[in-house]
Amino acid sequence: MEEASTDVKISTHATLNFFEARKMCIIFFLAFVMVAGGMVTICLGTYQISFVEVYSIIATHIFSPNIVGSLDKLKNMIVWNIRFPRVIMAITVGIGLSVAGAVYQGCFRNPLVEPYILGVSSGAAFGAALGIVYPQIFLSIQLGAFLFALLSVFLAYTLARSRGQTPVVTLVLAGIIIGSIFSAFVSIMKYLSNDTQLREIVFWMMGGFYYTQWDDVKLTVPVVLISVAIMWFFGWKLNVLSMGDEEARALGVNPEVFKFIFIVLATLVTAVCVSSVGIVAWVGLMMPHAARLIQGPDNRFVIPTAALMGGVYIIFCDTLARTLTSAEIPIGIITAIVGAPYLLYLLRSKEKEIFG
Repeated sequence: MEEASTDVKISTHATLNFFEARKMCIIFFLAFVMVAGGMVTICLGTYQISFVEVYSIIATHIFSPNIVGSLDKLKNMIVWNIRFPRVIMAITVGIGLSVAGAVYQGCFRNPLVEPYILGVSSGAAFGAALGIVYPQIFLSIQLGAFLFALLSVFLAYTLARSRGQTPVVTLVLAGIIIGSIFSAFVSIMKYLSNDTQLREIVFWMMGGFYYTQWDDVKLTVPVVLISVAIMWFFGWKLNVLSMGDEEARALGVNPEVFKFIFIVLATLVTAVCVSSVGIVAWVGLMMPHAARLIQGPDNRFVIPTAALMGGVYIIFCDTLARTLTSAEIPIGIITAIVGAPYLLYLLRSKEKEIFG
């Protein structure tokens, strides 16, 4: 009997190792696709540059900056100053919004929750609109968007908190209320703006990477990657939170503390991304769904998978936005057009898997 029990344990352990190895292989494959896709998309555009030239320019800047002057000036400017920072920003935003979506869905135990549920997008939109119409108030549009995105979440969290607790339903309702108020303020800003300012507000709200520069990358990338790393490190606690507050307490996890940590980090990531590139829809809702369909419910694997899928997806959408027409299409339009049918396809695939 003891030998049989030992054999079962060994078999179970081997099975678990196999499934974990499979999940890690998927993560490494997605990382390869993201890096390769980023390199390929740098080659594409109105002015096409070969893969070898792109690699040479990037490698020269990183490993031999003293000979950058010997590079072709036009190609160097296109690759290093325009396309490369844009691709890095696209990957970062895809990673940030996807992980924020996965964390929100885990905290709220609701697969339909997305990063803008607490009024982040509306607050950021108002801050950006305020910066566009009254530029003397803020040093930059991004700063205004960032500050009001954080303010919206702070207000929602403050309104929802009662007797030392923050019920999920109350928090979501508070977020909807705050979002509606800021949406009304955005309408007021549109009314007060002139034609040029109105166009800028509309284009910012549709999202895009057209103005991305290295300064934006240096600000956004560290905040997003550090926050994502922390959320991934505590992925097992998110698994516990997904079971419910009572179960979390029974397992020794304080749900209030860790919900607060997760929500603050996810909101910080969303606010930084939105303030840099505008509103990019669907990513935070769709990528966590796709990751769970592939990897299962374990957030230790869902978070990195959603992050990498988000990076690949935004690269793909940004490439379409740049190359479909002579005039660049705002990426928010592309993510909406591509995202809705893709999510429907994923749900259909899951339905067939369940019902045969």
